[in-house]
Amino acid sequence: MESIIDHVGISVSDYERTKALYSAALLPLGIKLLMEFPNVGGWGRVHKPELWISFNPERKIAPVHVCLKAKSREEVDAFYKAAIAAGMRDNGPPGLRLMYHPNYYGAFVLDPDGHNLEAVFHG
Repeated sequence: MESIIDHVGISVSDYERTKALYSAALLPLGIKLLMEFPNVGGWGRVHKPELWISFNPERKIAPVHVCLKAKSREEVDAFYKAAIAAGMRDNGPPGLRLMYHPNYYGAFVLDPDGHNLEAVFHG
């Protein structure tokens, strides 16, 4: 099934700090910083950035939820460990979320601005 979302952009209060956190947390998912402009960075798996962060002092920051696809439960676990080690806060450790469906395996972390970043494997 194709995704309906082309890309997601979120505002952050400290670009360099958040760039370092996301780079560390997303690496276990095979997601890397692919494109960068002043105070703007885009991550993806191959050639196209799909997750963007940006700093603009005139923009208010409202926390959002972004869920990224993992290729295995092990990737979800590695994402969570890398995110916590990089300085993100726990918002739900790796595990099954049976309320969504029997094979929904996810982990949740919060970045410094309160954005809820999730990795999920649907098994």
